[in-house]
Amino acid sequence: MLENFKKHTTKNLTFLRESKLLIAISGGIDSVVLTHLCKALKLNISLAHCNFNLRGKESDADEEFVLELAENLEVEVFIQNFDTNLYAKEHKRSIQMAARELRYAWFEELAAQLKFDYILTAHHADDNLETFLINFTRGTGLEGLTGIPEVNDKFVRPLLPFSSEAIENYAKEHHIKWRDDSSNKSTKYLRNKLRHEVIPILKDINPSLLQSFQSTLTNLNDSSAIVEDSINGFLKNAIESMDDNQVKFKISEFKKVNHPKAYLYEALKEFGFTEWNDVLGLLEAETGKQVFSSTHRLIKNRAHLLLSEINSEASETISISENEKQVETPIGIFFFDEADGVTTLNKNEIFVDKDKLQFPLTIRKKEEGDVFYPLGMNGKKKLSKYFKDEKLSLLDKENTWLLCSGDAIVWVVGKRADNRFRVTENTKRILKITLK
Repeated sequence: MLENFKKHTTKNLTFLRESKLLIAISGGIDSVVLTHLCKALKLNISLAHCNFNLRGKESDADEEFVLELAENLEVEVFIQNFDTNLYAKEHKRSIQMAARELRYAWFEELAAQLKFDYILTAHHADDNLETFLINFTRGTGLEGLTGIPEVNDKFVRPLLPFSSEAIENYAKEHHIKWRDDSSNKSTKYLRNKLRHEVIPILKDINPSLLQSFQSTLTNLNDSSAIVEDSINGFLKNAIESMDDNQVKFKISEFKKVNHPKAYLYEALKEFGFTEWNDVLGLLEAETGKQVFSSTHRLIKNRAHLLLSEINSEASETISISENEKQVETPIGIFFFDEADGVTTLNKNEIFVDKDKLQFPLTIRKKEEGDVFYPLGMNGKKKLSKYFKDEKLSLLDKENTWLLCSGDAIVWVVGKRADNRFRVTENTKRILKITLK
């Protein structure tokens, strides 16, 4: 196996030889064998072990084993202890998901702090098959059937071409010791159930299952690449605009294609949506109709679909004293400067009569019942009516801020100033307010 591992890394992962590597090691056979193989190739490795404190003395024994292994191989080792049960409770995660989030966050933190180029994990061919079957049984798109990527940003999985049988044979031939995790024997977890009960039957039906599976993965990845190219070309036409607040899709582009639901899925799959019939229904829905995921929402607005992140934070009110010259806000920096006269106006700049202002000024979001006196018009207007007349989308309305003096609106920021604070021939002090 060592020779095959050397050939594989030389052909496909040549960058490992010149890199500083961190190996995620549990003490189990896979990560221990990976460590021995990398050491045999004289790669620049260090070890990182997570003690999740889930199996009492067994967890502590795993930690001691890794420390002893690192000493014997003369490699640097990092150990981190976690209160996994507490994290799972506080973040409402399963124990497995909590452990995954904790370890990957720590690995990335270590890599950033100590300048590791890559993090190696010991996923192998059988893990790949298990992941495929898990995604298949739960329902997934094409991307869920293309397997674990061998290289994903900083994470590299050099053992992916090798079977668990080959790994075990290598360990036994070279008298390598490892730790057995008792939780891996429990079939209450789906992955273990597949590993111990389903996959052995599949291998009995087809002894060359892993080789056949690898051919399937190659075909699926080729198909996925074709789909990705097609989707990228489609999105160039479908996305009208994109900024920090929203992505604006043209509904007409989705209606042109034969399978709009498939294109919607490919365009939006990374944002957590699951009710794809409801998403499809937005194409024909009335303006204002929304579909939510746990993190994002999609809104029908006339001829467009607007995608935005859900902001759970309460809207803040920012106070501005008379002496402040600049104030940072969520939408930019406001500058306050006295001026000798009014120059050409733009949407991010207004001139007001300073003596008509009541300090401190405030910057806030809209509230029910807000009214203002639009500059250039007679009389007042409800802010909601102004938004409607301006044909603002729901997102635009929610992302509009107001500069206020007491209860009075001075400026619907970036859109319209209030007539009550305009500069007149009687104005003695002119205040220029600019948003950048």
